[in-house]
Amino acid sequence: MLLRASGQHDEADYDVVAPKDGNVGGGAHGELLVAFVDATMDIGDRSTADMRGEAGQILGDTALVDIAAVIATFEAIDRIVDPTGTPLHDFKEEATVDLCREIGF
Repeated sequence: MLLRASGQHDEADYDVVAPKDGNVGGGAHGELLVAFVDATMDIGDRSTADMRGEAGQILGDTALVDIAAVIATFEAIDRIVDPTGTPLHDFKEEATVDLCREIGF
């Protein structure tokens, strides 16, 4: 929800369905970032090592560390919360109903 709230704050309209449809949304280096995520999830055509090399070469080592940290954080959140059976607060579930419907989840 942060992305959507941030967009409202910045008066920007983000297309949350675009990545699901194969569109990277026009962001800087979007195709590279999506390919990096796909590689780390083992669903892409390229290896994680290849993507690390390309991202480091194009974006620099600092950006590479930032990208890897964001991917790891998203991956870790599910692995920490799901097995604990942590309940989702009602207000959070209600806040995501429209988003989940929009992206077909």
